[in-house]
Amino acid sequence: MMAYPRIDPVFFRFGPLAFRWYGLMYAISFMTAVFLVRYMALKRRLALSKDQVSDLILYAALGVILGGRLGYILFYNPAYYFNNPFKLIAVWEGGMSFHGGLIGVLVAGYLFCRSKGLSFFDVADAAVVAVPVGLGLGRIGNFINGELFGRSTTVPWCMVFPAGGEVCRHPSQLYEAFLEGVVLFLILFSLARSGASRGVPFWSLFLFYGLFRFSIEFFREPDPQLGLVLGPFSMGQLLSFPMFVLGLVMVVRSVRWGSRRMAHDLAKGA
Repeated sequence: MMAYPRIDPVFFRFGPLAFRWYGLMYAISFMTAVFLVRYMALKRRLALSKDQVSDLILYAALGVILGGRLGYILFYNPAYYFNNPFKLIAVWEGGMSFHGGLIGVLVAGYLFCRSKGLSFFDVADAAVVAVPVGLGLGRIGNFINGELFGRSTTVPWCMVFPAGGEVCRHPSQLYEAFLEGVVLFLILFSLARSGASRGVPFWSLFLFYGLFRFSIEFFREPDPQLGLVLGPFSMGQLLSFPMFVLGLVMVVRSVRWGSRRMAHDLAKGA
């Protein structure tokens, strides 16, 4: 067993104001996204100005917050919020959904591209590398908060979380930070930087996130208000499996489309 590091979720207090690590993770993620998207836009020869990148990140931030909150309400606890409508905006109490946030970002990204006359997939292929940074830092924030912990286990690295009772549990937040953060970033960064066919980096997010999240959910404690919703599967798995399937199909299609386009260009040049 490993000792759970009891880190104060509040890293700085100023009078009645409390600044939390979880919020700081969001701030760092958005700031990092600006530099990553600008770098990748240059690598992929995408005409995005500094102001446009900043606007894109603003759109994405609004999409994450609004979509993430709405997704949590609809996917994970609709009855509670139906009976407590004043809690709908109480984001400081927790309750954000990645899948809802992803939908929010897609809608925001589409609106941004439409308003600027840009190709959605060209922008998405450059911007997608920033997603794992937010995911990884967010899971570290969850770990500091002692929330979204894993199921009981006897592995040597298990931890007793303050809110998880006396049983030793998987530190599943760290599993997610590694796979959905570090590993997913390396995959998407490599694909986007190598000049992969249009759509491949974007759909690879669906493919690999769906795979990683579905797998890790077997080690993560299900949400108490839902439990397992379909046999041995959690809500997170039901939302992630379609992502995996869609990502796999679209990556294959994007690669084939890119190969046909390359062959056409070579034949035309000859």
